[in-house]
Amino acid sequence: MVKLSVIVPFYNVQQYAPDTLKSLRANARGDFEFVLVDDCSRDETPDILARAERELPGAVYVRHDRNGGLATARNTGIDRARGEYLTFLDGDDWLAPGYYERLVAAMDELGCDFLRTDHVQCTARARSIHRVPHGRRGVVLDPREAILPADRSTSVDYAYAWAGIYHRRLADKGLLHFTDGLRTAEDRPWIWKLHREADSFAVVSLLGVYYRRGVASSLTQIGDVRQLDFIRAFDQVLAETAQDRQAAVLLPKAVRTYCAIISHHLGSIERFEPAVARKLKSMSAAALRRMPQDVLDEALDSMDVQRATRLRRLRRRPVAAGAAA
Repeated sequence: MVKLSVIVPFYNVQQYAPDTLKSLRANARGDFEFVLVDDCSRDETPDILARAERELPGAVYVRHDRNGGLATARNTGIDRARGEYLTFLDGDDWLAPGYYERLVAAMDELGCDFLRTDHVQCTARARSIHRVPHGRRGVVLDPREAILPADRSTSVDYAYAWAGIYHRRLADKGLLHFTDGLRTAEDRPWIWKLHREADSFAVVSLLGVYYRRGVASSLTQIGDVRQLDFIRAFDQVLAETAQDRQAAVLLPKAVRTYCAIISHHLGSIERFEPAVARKLKSMSAAALRRMPQDVLDEALDSMDVQRATRLRRLRRRPVAAGAAA
């Protein structure tokens, strides 16, 4: 029986993949498997992974014939995984030695549907610890109780899939797969679904994932049209939350978060290509019109003046035909 499946998508990360694979080797155990998914890389990444398949204990190598994006690559890994538990790692990040053994031990002890962990963010030579925004640690809780309050950062805002571990029963229930084809913000509908529909979760103070920020090939650094998938992602969050039995309670949080993300992108609009910047404004204005307007009014009233003014101005912008997400 495989205890843990680690799903690792790679795409054009030849510079970083050797460090990632070295850290996986330092976490290998006889009952761990590493599902290495190459999302049709065009550099030397496939050759690096082919060698890893031979040399890394527990390695399973899968290669896509066409690029599908991070969400699709993770889904491929989930479908191939055999473990009792599943977790994720991105192909340009790395781990502390022995981290997965400690993570599995915590999951065994608590016995919940999923665990969330802290992580270390690495930007060039700088290191900073980022904590799950939830105070109670080491106790099993109802995931729904960690969604609110609407005006504070909560567990659904800490959407990193690799910052945790997930029981196979979540995959069996259809809760672990990502929305196929999303190129960015793929973690957002996913984490909301987990918190609405899973039965139990816990947060543990465990560090061991090193998240590399500022990678040139990362979509967070690229201002092309794929960035606009955040609109499709948050439209999904709103649509699914609107069907929830506690929709009236949860929608203010979903709407406020959506507004904050739109404002964030508008605030750094100069990094987008000109045509994409225009599309960002048009699609965001249309997104504001689709939101429940009474909930949107309350969200804007609760935000700081700068963000609220920016969004109210955008809300008044004429929406061109075809501006839907």
